[in-house]
Order: sequence, then C-alpha cells, then structure tokens
Amino acid sequence: MPEITVEVPVQETSYALKIEKNLLDRVGEEVSQQFDGQKIMVVTDETVHGYYGEKVLEQLKAAGYAVQSIVLPPGEQTKTFDSMPAIYSQFIDFGLTRSDLIIALGGGVVGDITGFAAASFLRGISFVQIPTTLLAQVDSSVGGKVGVDLPEGKNLVGAFYHPELVLIDPLVLETLTDQAFSDGMAEVIKYGCIKDRSLFDRLMGMTSRAAVMNQIEWVIETCCTIKKTVVQADEKDTSERMLLNFGHTLGHAIEAFYHYERYSHGQGVAIGMVELSTIAEQQALTQKGTTDKIIALLKQHHLPTVLEKPEDYDKILPYIEKDKKNFEGNLNIIVLNNIGQARRVKTDRQFFSILESGGTTA
Repeated sequence: MPEITVEVPVQETSYALKIEKNLLDRVGEEVSQQFDGQKIMVVTDETVHGYYGEKVLEQLKAAGYAVQSIVLPPGEQTKTFDSMPAIYSQFIDFGLTRSDLIIALGGGVVGDITGFAAASFLRGISFVQIPTTLLAQVDSSVGGKVGVDLPEGKNLVGAFYHPELVLIDPLVLETLTDQAFSDGMAEVIKYGCIKDRSLFDRLMGMTSRAAVMNQIEWVIETCCTIKKTVVQADEKDTSERMLLNFGHTLGHAIEAFYHYERYSHGQGVAIGMVELSTIAEQQALTQKGTTDKIIALLKQHHLPTVLEKPEDYDKILPYIEKDKKNFEGNLNIIVLNNIGQARRVKTDRQFFSILESGGTTA
C-alpha cells in the first residue's frame, strides 16, 4: 500500500525568565520588547486584580496596546472546563487573533487555565506569564505545562505550551497570605529534596517567612534553574521530568478527593512527600532518617505532614489510578535515595496499600 512520511521540523523553544524586584513596574516596557502586535488580553483573578490589575493594564495601555481583562473567581475550582467557554467568548468579543497576545497575571490556577486557553484558542496564541504566588514563581509558570482539572483528577487535560516570556517580581509575594506563602514553600522544599541538598540545608536556616524573603531572589532563581535543567532534558514528562512530581501523586489525589476545598496544592504535596518517603524508608528504598528531615523542614514552614482523617485514604487511593503519571502500565513514583537525590520507581497502587482502611505511615 502507499506510504507517505510526514517530516515536521522540530521547532526549538526558548524564552526568558526575568527575576527582579519591582519588575511589575516595567511590564509595558518588558512586553513591548517581546511583542509588537496590537491587542493584549490580560487574564487574572479577583484577588490579584485588586492588587495589581489596574497597574498592569495602565502600563500596557501607556505602551500603546489595546487592552482588556478577564477577571476569574480565585481558587482551584475555577480551573475546569466549565470556565473555558466564557473565556473563549471574551477572546472572540475582543477580536483576538493569532497575531495578538494573552497575559496570565496570577498564581498557578490562572497560569494553567490561561495557558490552556492560549494553546487551544485558534490553535495557539502567544502568551506571557506574570506569576504572583511563590508556587507559580518557582514552579508552575516555568516548563510549559498548562491545563484544567476534571472531576476525576487534577490536570488530566492540558498541553505542553510554553510562554514567550516569564516576568517574576518577588515583591508581589508580600501581599500573599501566610498559607499561600507556605504553599509555595512546599514546592521549594521539593526541589531541595530531589536535586539540591545545599538548598535543603539552607532552607533549614530560614526559620521564618521574613528570613525566606530576605533571600527570595536566590530561592526563586535556584528553583527555576533546577526546573529549567530538568525540562530541557525531558520536555514531555516521560522520564527525567517526572522527578518534579515527588509527593504529587498522592498530593493530587488528596486535593481531588476533597474537591480542592480542604487541602491546598502545597498542603497535599507536603503530606504526599512525607507519606511516600515513609513508605520508601520502610521498603529500604530511601535512607533511614530522610523522612524526619523532611517533616522538620515542612513543619518549620507551617505545612501539614499527616492527613487529618487518615481513614479517608481508602477512598483517596483510587484517584491514584487516574494519575497522569501512569505510563506503560505502571505507576511512576519518585523516591529519594536521600536528600538531594531522587529516582523514578515503577510500581502500582499497592505501594500505598499501608494507607488503606484508616492505616497511616505516621
């Protein structure tokens, strides 16, 4: 039979991450260096809009752009398909074309849903990330993962779609609640666990939010550099990039089971890291004493280390089977050899069986 080979040139992806205090005061200037079109749609949420929305809009207008904004309700419950039709409709009403630009101004939820809208509307419109939470600045704004949640689990629908530019102003973190700041610290601690013992040890010396903020540019740069290196080695999350999921398999299941209402992402990941590391120690996959170090650092930054109702685990664990890290018939989990060294292990849901029927590793 006839056979035709389609060869599509691989397009290299490259974009800048700029990290600087007061960078939000130069949004118009920074965007104009990257984008010479006419229209910009800014997608944000009610909380962030109240702090920074008008500032960003006025700067973009002053730079000569036609600008509109979409202001979403805050929270993970917004990151669903139900939100998408209204976003697309506002893109259409604004007359957005493939030569225009979308800006995500907000935390991980805004970045994920905006990126997915940019990737899918008209089959792709350029977008810029301006992350305003610690979690987004050190993790979700970098690497091109965008998407929405389904009732069955988190981030089950999405794409790999990179921004044109990421603008990170650490000073916007001053308006975060203590819980939101702690959420971000869970991801920061994760980076120390999987790739950088010196980061982990240095975080142990930062005993307060103020102490972290005193070194915040270094913290953000260190985490983003780690993620950049991992993403460059494995953009599509089939091998090396899976290391970034340490604690997330169980963490996402916890979030989804409670409908994203009882535990935030950072809290779920914190519990996930502890439970997984404890099980791995029991199976001699992780050096003894590693979990105690993780628990100490998480508690120092006001993150939970155990599930409030461990009897819920028998209902939480089925969510793991829907996790996107199920690959080639296996569940890929990330375990630590010790602090700063992680590896991928192929297993199945039984790895977590000790947690079922009210059991706990604690």
